Amino acid sequence: MIAHLQGKLVEKTPTQLVIDCGGVGYEVHISLHTYSLLPNSDFVKVFTYLQIKEDAHTIFGFVEKSEREIFKMLLSVSGIGAGIARTMLSSLEPKQIINAIASADVSTIQSIKGIGGKTAQRVILDLKEKVLKLYDLDEVSIAQNNTNRDEALSALEVLGFVRKASEKVIDKIVKENPDASVESIIKQALKSL
Repeated sequence: MIAHLQGKLVEKTPTQLVIDCGGVGYEVHISLHTYSLLPNSDFVKVFTYLQIKEDAHTIFGFVEKSEREIFKMLLSVSGIGAGIARTMLSSLEPKQIINAIASADVSTIQSIKGIGGKTAQRVILDLKEKVLKLYDLDEVSIAQNNTNRDEALSALEVLGFVRKASEKVIDKIVKENPDASVESIIKQALKSL
């Protein structure tokens, strides 16, 4: 309904703005990413998303259209509301969120406050195809490495090794040899642990 707001910046905090458009002050909720991109001038333009609920009409603002699109995508996931979507965009750069979804990086998404393991997996499950198609990313190289890494990591956990220590060792191995098979990652990791 409201695609963007353009006007005089009346108030500015890391979580919201008040923009005066023709004598009407609009309260606009923003992410820290948008806050960091706001110009120092009195005049601003933000792309908006209007959320209508029974008890409130809330406007969310974004300096970049791409951030708004990611916000909308996140809202399409069951269990993710506007508050959590905004927290995600405040905790990670939009590119980091896209890369985490595309590479099925559950731990990165789960590192965001308010997101548990199941929700992180649901985000990836629901959005991975969309993200790969929309941003034209190469799934094979990302998923291949990640799957081998994850399988090796869970195998080491089953063997009784601490996840944090195993993760460091495996990440080092995968960095040196991105095409390593699960078996070779485990063998090399066992030598280092």
